[in-house]
Formats: sequence, C-alpha cells, structure tokens
Amino acid sequence: MKRYATRSSTILLLLLLCAAACGGPRPVPRNVIVFVADGMGPQHLSLLYLYARYGTTAEKPLRDLAIKQMYDSGNMCLVMTEPYGNLVVDSACSATMFAGGGFARSEMIGLDKNGDPVETMLEKAKRLGKATGLVTNTRITHATPAAFAAHVPHRDMEARIAEQMLVLEVDVMLGGGLCYFLPEHVQSLAFKESNQELLARLPEYIRRQSRRTDRRDLLAEARAKGYRLAHTRQQMLQAPEGKLLGLFAHSAMPDALTMHNQAHDPGRRMPSLSEMAQTALNRLSQNDKGFFLMVEAGQIDYAGHDNDAGLLLHELLACEQAFACVWDWCKKHPDTLLLLLADHDTGSFAFSYSKAGIPPARSLPGRAFRQREFQPAFNYGNPDVLDKLYRQQISFAAMLSLFDNLPESEQTAPALAAIVNQYSRFTLSASQAERVLAAEANRFYREGHKYLCAPRVPRIDDFAEFYVYGDQVRRDLIGRALAPQQMVCWGTGTHTATPVVAVAYGPGACGLRGLLHMSDLGRWLMEAAGLAARE
Repeated sequence: MKRYATRSSTILLLLLLCAAACGGPRPVPRNVIVFVADGMGPQHLSLLYLYARYGTTAEKPLRDLAIKQMYDSGNMCLVMTEPYGNLVVDSACSATMFAGGGFARSEMIGLDKNGDPVETMLEKAKRLGKATGLVTNTRITHATPAAFAAHVPHRDMEARIAEQMLVLEVDVMLGGGLCYFLPEHVQSLAFKESNQELLARLPEYIRRQSRRTDRRDLLAEARAKGYRLAHTRQQMLQAPEGKLLGLFAHSAMPDALTMHNQAHDPGRRMPSLSEMAQTALNRLSQNDKGFFLMVEAGQIDYAGHDNDAGLLLHELLACEQAFACVWDWCKKHPDTLLLLLADHDTGSFAFSYSKAGIPPARSLPGRAFRQREFQPAFNYGNPDVLDKLYRQQISFAAMLSLFDNLPESEQTAPALAAIVNQYSRFTLSASQAERVLAAEANRFYREGHKYLCAPRVPRIDDFAEFYVYGDQVRRDLIGRALAPQQMVCWGTGTHTATPVVAVAYGPGACGLRGLLHMSDLGRWLMEAAGLAARE
C-alpha cells in the first residue's frame, strides 16, 4: 500500500501547477458550494444530453442546461473512486474520502483507513466561523450528507449520525429521515399527549414511526439548541431566521417522478430539491464570513440501482433543476467557489446499438447515395425512445407496490404486465412478467445479513452476483426486460469503478485538471477554498 503515501506530494504538485496556470496566487472564495450528483457516471450524462438535444418533450434545450453551462465554463477533471484496499466504492466511503481528503475503507463515515475520525471540510468551515448547510433528497442521515458531519464505523448507524449532526450544529439541514429523530415510543399515548403541538405540525403523509432504539427525542433536542423545525414546504419557506432543521419524509423523500406529477399542484406540501437548495442559500448567505453548503441529488443513484431508465431521466432532470438554482446564484455571487461532482457510477447504464429492429433502407439526397440506399447494418437507436422514457408515469418500485397490494389471488403475471404497460411507454409481456416474478433458493444466503438473509429471492439468470438487494431485484428485472426496447444496457444493480467527472467554477477553480482520486479532489478543494488552515 506504499502507493497511497505519494498522494500528498501529488496534490501539492497539482496545487503548484494550478497557481502557475492562474498567473500567481489564487483568490480565496468567501463561499463554497459542493453539489453531489450521487451515482451519476459519465454515461448518465449522455441520457440528459441526448434528451435535451433530441427529446420533443424536453423542458430545456441543450444550450440552456445549467450543467452544460457549468461544463463549458469551469475547470474539469476525471476522478477515480476506489476505497482503500478495494476496487469499487460505496457512497459513504466516497463522500468520506472527499470530505476528509484521505483514503477510507468501505461503508465508513468520517473516518480514515485506520478508523480514526478525520476533520471534514464542513467542520473546518465551521471552525473558521462560516455558516454550514446540508441538503439532500434522501435522508439527512444518509451516507453522503453524513460523511460531512459525523464519524461512525458504519453508514447504517444513522441514529448516532443524527445525534452527532445536532452536536455539530450544522446551521441548515434539509431532507428526509424523520425516523431517526423520533424516539422509539413515538406511538405511545404518553408521547402523543405531551407532544400534541409537534405532531400537529407533521403532515398526514409522513409516517410517525421511529427507527431509533432509545427514547431520545432529537426534535426536542434540536428545538433546545435553537433550531426552527419544518416538515412541509410552507413551514420551510415561512420559518423565521436562525438554524433550520427540515425533515420532510419518514425516510427518503419522494422520487422525481412523484415530484414531477405534483409539480403544478397548488396545494403541494413537499419541497423540491431546488426549493430546499434556494432556502439554504438564502439563509446561509446571511453569515458575514461566508458559508459551506453541500447539496445532494441523491436519487440518481436509486434509479441506477433499480435499472429504471425512465426514473433515471427524471432524476437527472430534477438534478438539473436544482443545479440551475445553485448555478444562477453563483453567477450573481462571484466570491463563491462551486464544485459539481459525482461520487461514483451506479448501474453501468448505457445506450447501445442492437441487432433487433434494424430500420429499412431509405433514400438520401446526397450524391454518394444516387446509386444506393442508406442501410446501416444495425439499429443505432431512434431518438423517439427519449420521449417514451420521459412519459413513464411512476417508478418500477411504485408499479410493484401496486402489484403487491392486489389480493393474493390476483397477483399474476398478466396483472403485473398490465400495471407496467399502463404506466410505462414500453411493453412487458406476460411471459416476461413471469420471469420477473420467478423465485429461487438464495445461493448467497447469509443469516442476519441486511439484504441476503431471505431463503428465497428473485431469480436472475446472469450477473446474479451483482444484483444484491433482496426482493428489490424485481425492479431490475423489469428494467432489463424493457431495456432492449429502450436501446439501453445495464451492467449491474450496484456501483462500478468508472471514473466520474468533477468540474469547478469560481475563485480558486483555475487549474483543476487531470485524473485525480476522490481524496485528492477533497484536498484540492480544501486548499482552493482556504479551509486547510489549522488553528
């Protein structure tokens, strides 16, 4: 492992080259914004790019995409993501390596490779007097936000992560994950009688259930620390000045298709990712010393895990909408350094050409085709699949939920096919639905394992080792069944080691280039942002 010892000299050389390229010392930004598109490999960008260019339903043309403008204007590099001693990273380790600037092991939060706590860039910013914020459409205690504000041996320790976030007193925290802030006795009569005001503020669609194993009421602890609490969009927008804790869902927030379907509802009570980002910017920018903000579009990763291409497109569009909010703010505040990155690739998504559906020969007006017709050997994909992907109405997870809620006698393959075909613009046959519903003995059974403890699991005929999430694999089986009609290939239900893209814009961004490791990128940002200074 001696190669890891050379990382500090590598990043120092990079910083010296950056200074030389910029013509002298780099300006230190007042504000730092890190925008994480969780799971967005470079091939996911092709879906967003192609849809914006060729989709007739596209809400923005390609030139108006804020993400494209960022790539056109900023300094860019490729980023390797491997954890210490392994090949493929999870979100917790990747965010930990970035936030702390050093190698870490799989599923750690805020620790170095030996298991010792590492001061994160958010903690450094707070020590320098800056305001701090975390925004996500997953749980606020989930892997990526947790890695900036907590230090625990494993990402699943979300109850402790919530406690540590409150001890750190991150100024603005917005996302899901209410379940880790409620005490285990939340459903008891005693709790209901003594917390009527709190429960009255919770909208009816948020489950009042706890995933804690103790009686700590972290909402009460947050109020005692001066936090304003919000559980709806309106409460968030109307919250008085001061620290803000917004928890808008029991676990993760609704997916992008659900939010898209509700976008024009005047009574909508769930904030969008862009609204949460704008709220954080408005509040954090009141600090005279500037701020550090991390915004995560966290459900690109979920769509990749599910091999759900229609949902993936909508998650990318929700990411673009939120990033546009941040991008517009940064263009008006030139003292802000903005970094857009992905933490890893999920799903190994790709458009690919096919031997099925080869189009017929046709005439072209050019001179080269006066004596022959244009006839490619394969089907290279018609852009009309982009609009069909956009018109998917609900996620595969929601389709399967509808199926599972049918009476058991009605849970047949034709019934599943009918649901998928109602809500998708691609066709699942009854025989394909039978394969989606087929089960087999679990070849990878491990007693007590979070995902591998079921005796029987969905049957998958190839790459079974890389589809790991128990009964959720039925979502992937739908995605793979529809994929040939979508001109799509999926390689896995997990992550890959594909390099991801990072791009920086604003003071200090000049010179970011090359092929870095995620830990290098974290150290680069801390140096560029003036966060590396010690007390």
